[in-house]
Amino acid sequence: MFDAILIEKTEQGSRATLTQLDDSRLPAGDVTIRVAWSTLNYKDGLAITGKGPVVRSFPMVPGIDLAGVVEHSDSPAYAPGDKVVLNGWGVGEAHWGGLAGKARLKAEWLVPLQAPFTLRQAMAIGTAGYTAMLCVMALERHGVTPGSGDVLVTGAAGGVGSVAVAILSKLGYRVTAMTGRAEEAPFLTALGAAAIMDRAEYAQPGKPLARERWAGAIDVAGGHVLANVCAAMKYRGTVAACGLAAGMALPATVAPFILRGVTLAGVDSVMCPKEDRLEAWRRLARDLDPAMLESLTQEIPLAEVIPAAGRLMEGQVRGRLLVPLDPTIA
Repeated sequence: MFDAILIEKTEQGSRATLTQLDDSRLPAGDVTIRVAWSTLNYKDGLAITGKGPVVRSFPMVPGIDLAGVVEHSDSPAYAPGDKVVLNGWGVGEAHWGGLAGKARLKAEWLVPLQAPFTLRQAMAIGTAGYTAMLCVMALERHGVTPGSGDVLVTGAAGGVGSVAVAILSKLGYRVTAMTGRAEEAPFLTALGAAAIMDRAEYAQPGKPLARERWAGAIDVAGGHVLANVCAAMKYRGTVAACGLAAGMALPATVAPFILRGVTLAGVDSVMCPKEDRLEAWRRLARDLDPAMLESLTQEIPLAEVIPAAGRLMEGQVRGRLLVPLDPTIA
């Protein structure tokens, strides 16, 4: 038996509970993993609270992230004892995820744990940090360099945003961190942010074109925030968009794109090809200071995940929420 968060369908919608399951309940897959660490992400919060149509089949174990050790494998790619990491691939939505003591997954969804990270550090980074790295790589592919000008990070106190601030600052970019929580300014400054911006400045409808401010931007918000970010981009600037915390709509015009040559680069971490995933993890090993991870993370036990999901949805969580399942796994 192992502990798990289980989301079940109800007449009112869905309900998440902490329960115990046995191996016979695990879904199909060719690799069985003892989960050492998982995380609580925004998408997990939507699934657990039922505030978004994330779960596509019931019952469901949420958790879009996990790191652990292979217990059994029918795939030649992995052997018992191998340390592996999982991000995305619809896990926690259509296939049972990482907020449980065990998981059974497809081998092609896994990547080997990358040196020098421990299993705990890999989850301190998690999907949020891996997504942040994909966003940085997107800016680089479109020619945004530290010499290009200021870079904006929205939702900077959250999981993706906080790692993005840390990476960009280490790479030499001058970063403006946008947040709706003024009390997080010291935290963001410690991560390397050169300036702090109030989210309220971009939360309402703005002009089709605003004063040119940003050479690049990483946006987790969508909605009016993203529209205003695009309107304030410098000529040939690039926005890497990866989230919808402020809404799925994009109430913008084509003006920034056809008058300033702005690029809106969508970043998907869920179905991202394996070679790009491995490159992102290699870059994280090089460009993210492991010592910075401690300031980005909080540990919560599995028993506290459900109430924490509610706080996450209310924007009351800083950085990354790390969930130990079996931290004795080295």
